[in-house]
Amino acid sequence: MSTVYLDGSYLPKAEARVSVDDRGFLLSDGVYEVTAAYGGRLFRFEKHLERMKSGLAALRIGFDPAGLREVNEELLARNGLAEAEAAYVYVQVTRGAAPRSHAFPKVEATPTVYAFANRYQRPERDRWERGFRAITVPDMRWARVDIKAISLLANVLAQQAAVDAGVEDAIYVRDGIALEGAHNNLFAVFDGVVVTAPKSNYILHGISRDVVIELANASGIPVEERSIPVGDLYRADEIFFTGTTTEVRPTIEVDGRRIGDGSVGPISTRLFDAFLSATLSRAAEAVGA
Repeated sequence: MSTVYLDGSYLPKAEARVSVDDRGFLLSDGVYEVTAAYGGRLFRFEKHLERMKSGLAALRIGFDPAGLREVNEELLARNGLAEAEAAYVYVQVTRGAAPRSHAFPKVEATPTVYAFANRYQRPERDRWERGFRAITVPDMRWARVDIKAISLLANVLAQQAAVDAGVEDAIYVRDGIALEGAHNNLFAVFDGVVVTAPKSNYILHGISRDVVIELANASGIPVEERSIPVGDLYRADEIFFTGTTTEVRPTIEVDGRRIGDGSVGPISTRLFDAFLSATLSRAAEAVGA
């Protein structure tokens, strides 16, 4: 039985209880973060912490997440993941329990903090090298996608559309522009240049997105942050997604149209290998290598 964290206590998951008046349950009033851990070492945790602080400030939830590193590390240890090749920790903070109303509670509630850890199994390399497929869907989300809010119904529907279509990913399109995936960031390659949507309120400011941009810059691969019209997306040489549990995932088909020559491209492969090297170096640090 897995051990979870809830409001200052570590306890078996089956024993965790949250009030039915919790505003996360009633109104999706909260934020969350998912941090990868390689060899028990949290990956870019400070960046995740910064993003959570930003989301909490935007929602005006009075919680200081400074102590969450200890919670993340303790959950990895208690769930036998301290030396796991790849794992992740999910942390959610809601405004807390209060009488239901759309406005903030008149008496400030105590935030509810819930977290759990789990193992992550990346696809086998031969599966990765066959590539993955995606469809485009209309972007019906709200205009503050940069807040990593727990209200993910639009993401659920988009990802289910992908499942129904028999593919792995969904790409949001707003006003003819391909923005990002239902749970990851989107990149395309044109004539050797890696292109991704610029940071705005219409995309999540992904931690893995930033890592991949850093890796591309370090490898001498040109990067442009600009809009990608969906028509151009179909003509890309390569497409890939990035995310905490996506890492770098190549897409060889969108809406039934072959991307490039229909195989995983060299830049996707190069950046994936660079990403793996970055995670392996973190794992080596964790075991004192």
